[in-house]
Amino acid sequence: MASAAEQLAANLNFKAFGKATELKHRIWFTLAALVVYRLGTYVPLPGIDPVALAAAFDQAQSGLLGLFNVFAGGAVGRMAIFALGIMPYISASIIIQLLTTVIPRLEQLKKEGDQGRKQINQYTRYGTVLLATVQAYGISVGLESAGTIVTEPGMFFRFTTVVTLVGGTMFLMWLGEQITSRGVGNGISLIIFAGIIAELPSAVAGMLELGRQGALSTPIILLVIIMAVVVIAFIVFVERAQRRLLIQYPRRQVGNKMFQGDSSHLPLKLNTAGVIPPIFASSLLLVPATLTSFGAGSEGGGVLGTVQALFGHGQPLYMLSYTAMIIFFAFFYTAIVFNPADTADNLKKHGGYIPGIRPGERTAQYIDYVLTRITVVGAIYLVIICLLPEFLIASTAVPFYFGGTSLLIVVSVTMDTVAQVQGHLLAHQYEGLVKKSKLKGKRR
Repeated sequence: MASAAEQLAANLNFKAFGKATELKHRIWFTLAALVVYRLGTYVPLPGIDPVALAAAFDQAQSGLLGLFNVFAGGAVGRMAIFALGIMPYISASIIIQLLTTVIPRLEQLKKEGDQGRKQINQYTRYGTVLLATVQAYGISVGLESAGTIVTEPGMFFRFTTVVTLVGGTMFLMWLGEQITSRGVGNGISLIIFAGIIAELPSAVAGMLELGRQGALSTPIILLVIIMAVVVIAFIVFVERAQRRLLIQYPRRQVGNKMFQGDSSHLPLKLNTAGVIPPIFASSLLLVPATLTSFGAGSEGGGVLGTVQALFGHGQPLYMLSYTAMIIFFAFFYTAIVFNPADTADNLKKHGGYIPGIRPGERTAQYIDYVLTRITVVGAIYLVIICLLPEFLIASTAVPFYFGGTSLLIVVSVTMDTVAQVQGHLLAHQYEGLVKKSKLKGKRR
């Protein structure tokens, strides 16, 4: 049976949207910020020959570099000021969250509420600057060694490249935070989402052009389209799936009134970690790719060429690394966002209990047991979604980088953003009802 909130959400219409002034301001702010991001992906680095860069990128875009270019909204192929994208920030977040579990000081900060989170966020920013500086310097060296891409190589070019790329990443990090606080949706996820969507038309057009030239057969193109539709439907189904634990509340007396016992559900999402594990795994796998792609292309072999070949689409090392990271981060991030002990304590304080389970520690153990089981299913689901298109790309040689990870990000971010829009509309309607009731009370 649908809840009151679900029934109200089903009745939302454009009339209610038109009256939600704050929501419209948030949406316009979000769109304006994403437009600024897209414009930045077309501003090239100083001292780059675009013709030579395009020729070098066409030879080196296989494997992870092509996926990185999708995540960056095409900024890598154009070597724009946002070429590093938001990935250094994501990598720094991973490192800080891992260190939180082993360093007591960081763990204590995590428990201190908003003040502690602000300090951890500051450490994450410092880590972002450090990682972005290392990656930017590696890219500058790789560009200089890749032939005639750089018009005037030297320390000045390296310095300007590092400053520009690091500044671009920090600006995107700030822009994502502004979207989260003043717009609609998660800013970092929306920036990645915008980059993927921007590259989708060119990827589809490239695949259709290969079909027109005869490089790809019609059955393969149809198979890719059908697979994309099936994957999207599967993602929506699983992302909405929940394991509901029955919660009972006993009868209680407040003053002279006796309240009957009530029941509710504790919803546990099948994929509690959401889209974070594939993003984390991709960001870690992209770090060596950014440092080896251009260098490997110039040498034509050696250690860099071997590393780049091993991390290509369909290669065993890439598949195993990607699978292991997705599974690890699925459990790791679930443990961060959901604490069974805290949930059990809150239930105990409010008199709630799971039928047949003693309140307190036993309830925490039971919730942890159920959460572990559904996380196993969620991790398997993420692996299937992310690797199935990789096998198709490897077996059919389709140069189509809008794979399972990209589809998962697009669908999940879309669902989360729509849910936030509905939440703002619900809040606006509730506020309207409260104001009307107050006006009626004054008239009486």
